Amino acid sequence: MDQYLDIKPEVAQALAAGKPVVALESTIISHGMPWPQNAETAFAVEDVIRAHGAVPATIAVIGGRLKAGLEKSEIEYLAKKGQAVTKASRRDLPVLCARHEDGATTVAATMIVAAMAGIQVFATGGIGGVHRGAEVTMDISADLEELARTPVLVVCAGAKSILDLGLTLEYLETKGVAVCGYQTDELPAFYTRTSGFGVDFRADTPAELAAAFAAQRALGYPGGMLCTNPIPEKWSMDPAVINAAIDQAVAESVAQGVKGKRVTPFLLARVKDITGGDSLESNIQLVLNNAALAADTAGELAKNT
Repeated sequence: MDQYLDIKPEVAQALAAGKPVVALESTIISHGMPWPQNAETAFAVEDVIRAHGAVPATIAVIGGRLKAGLEKSEIEYLAKKGQAVTKASRRDLPVLCARHEDGATTVAATMIVAAMAGIQVFATGGIGGVHRGAEVTMDISADLEELARTPVLVVCAGAKSILDLGLTLEYLETKGVAVCGYQTDELPAFYTRTSGFGVDFRADTPAELAAAFAAQRALGYPGGMLCTNPIPEKWSMDPAVINAAIDQAVAESVAQGVKGKRVTPFLLARVKDITGGDSLESNIQLVLNNAALAADTAGELAKNT
């Protein structure tokens, strides 16, 4: 494993000392937001984690090396390259390592590298899931499979609302992945706080969330856990507005034949344009909110290790 994995010294020191560490993905930098908001958001998220007493570990593949923790210059490098960087999921990591290439890690790939490094908590925006029309396309994100096999607690704002949320929850249930609602009994829908779908259990404090994940680890379960944290009320979008934008973006993606890894970046970009940029600001704020909860939860986990 060490043949391909680089752990940033600050991260390695924190892990060795039993201090809280929070993993962060890099696809949101290269494929989720435009320059320069992508770099600004990445730095802001790391700052929030530090402010809450934890050490950030942004994860990516650079020159074929799996990186658990990036330098500022490396984050800027990914941000400027944007979608020219490979969007890297589980299947891509070995090839990128072998070819000494760059990759921006998805939720799935970030979980893999985090687990390799010994990081238990990961903050992101929203996970991938079952795409609308998956009964025909079979387009189901590898994020869901990774949650079933890799022991990392993922804090997000729910599945991206460009997806079929009901089928995403059904898939997670089939895979035995526990879905927590943070201070809510309902699955948040990324840009909005509610979806109409219930979660498996509710946690009202970081300590409760940490206790549930610690119990899962003690029981020897092989997979992870998903915590869904609603977007702050101030930044929550009108469901009618965002759903209309998503419907339009999905129709355009079908008409243009957008498939595979290109689907999510295409939809997020079109939703941003259709909403006049409002969705981008909401996206940034929910990521910051998730980072704070993840750092607080990592701190609670560290108290018991």
